[in-house]
Amino acid sequence: MNILLLGSGGREHALAWKIVQSKHCDELFIAPGNAGTLQCGKNINIGVNDFEAIKKFSLENNIEMIVVGPEEPLVKGIYDFFINDDEAKHIQLIAPSANGAQLEGSKAFSKKFMQRNNIPTAAYAEFTKESFEDGKTYINQHTLPIVLKADGLAAGKGVVIATSIQDALNTFEEMIINQQFGEASSKVVIEEYLDGIELSVFVLTDAKYYKIIGHAKDYKRIGVGNTGLNTGGMGCVSPLPFLTDVFLHKIETRIIQQTINGLQNENIIYNGFIFFGLMKVGDEPFLIEYNCRMGDPETEVIMPRLKNDIIELFQSIYNDTLKDIVVEFDKRACAAIVAASKGYPGDYEKGKVIQFDNSVIQQSNNSFIFHAGTKLNDDGDVVTNGGRVLAVTSFGSNISEAVHQSKKILNHIRFDGMYFRNDIGYEFNS
Repeated sequence: MNILLLGSGGREHALAWKIVQSKHCDELFIAPGNAGTLQCGKNINIGVNDFEAIKKFSLENNIEMIVVGPEEPLVKGIYDFFINDDEAKHIQLIAPSANGAQLEGSKAFSKKFMQRNNIPTAAYAEFTKESFEDGKTYINQHTLPIVLKADGLAAGKGVVIATSIQDALNTFEEMIINQQFGEASSKVVIEEYLDGIELSVFVLTDAKYYKIIGHAKDYKRIGVGNTGLNTGGMGCVSPLPFLTDVFLHKIETRIIQQTINGLQNENIIYNGFIFFGLMKVGDEPFLIEYNCRMGDPETEVIMPRLKNDIIELFQSIYNDTLKDIVVEFDKRACAAIVAASKGYPGDYEKGKVIQFDNSVIQQSNNSFIFHAGTKLNDDGDVVTNGGRVLAVTSFGSNISEAVHQSKKILNHIRFDGMYFRNDIGYEFNS
């Protein structure tokens, strides 16, 4: 079959890398893609939110399946657009409906969903401009630290953990009154702070059944030792040594199964990924947030460890065989480390030529380079085109070995201002 993948980041390169390994993939197109996805298929210059252009291209190129990478087209209703179009409704979309995508698109929606379905999560309240004074009173009476979240999509930057009441009040005013994130912060969710270990679990679901396809721990902070500003993710590791069968059973029964039951009971159409952002508090799991797509850089460790044919998994959603799939994993440890541009997550320059020492890189069968913010310049050079530029993923017998291998490869990649954290997986060093 011909397949169209939407997106341009490291997540999409990892998905493209996995998709073209499928015996069911005849031709893969990526819109808009990056310099790395060119190794997997054909890049198409179409924006991920241009639904009419995506439809036109899909019909002209006999696309049978569209895999949606980023969250914005999901929240804007790409599934609904296609399913309600007589010409294009035959195309299988790996995507939730717009209603389902509200699990990520609105923090308030997702918190209410969690409450309705008895899913353990942090206590919260929500406020708008009209209830601004009530919000200030709530903050003044709250224990510290305190978590403030812009309700809508804010490119991963809409969450602040305030350690003083004044910081919380300033952040609240910046979001609500000064519209720091535009419409996304017209409503703000204020949560209690949960102290524990963050982890992510990923499932594929048809809103009736689900399969866990992987789990990972992400490292959000820019600096060594989890210091500095939050980023989109500076690296991640999988599998997690602390994720025992007992703890995973708690996650499944208390959070994942309750979520799928909620989707069914509320008649929410959902044919795609759910990313469960979790916190391990003591020995108990709490749900911090949902995402309605795969994460980045988590996808860069999930896809290499997943042994199944990814297209067969996607097709099982539409032929009602997801419940019969047996998911298999590579038992080795996997670590991804992100190389970022100087200045990220603040201002940074683009267009820096990336040099790869291929004589060393090509000798490593256990490492993969997934491009994120890259493109080809007019001279055919791979150049930087984003804050997070690429991720190196490696296998190892344990996390320490996998991390060491990724750092070894990164030392043979160069561009002006290149930066990466050298302590990814530090808790698991053996």
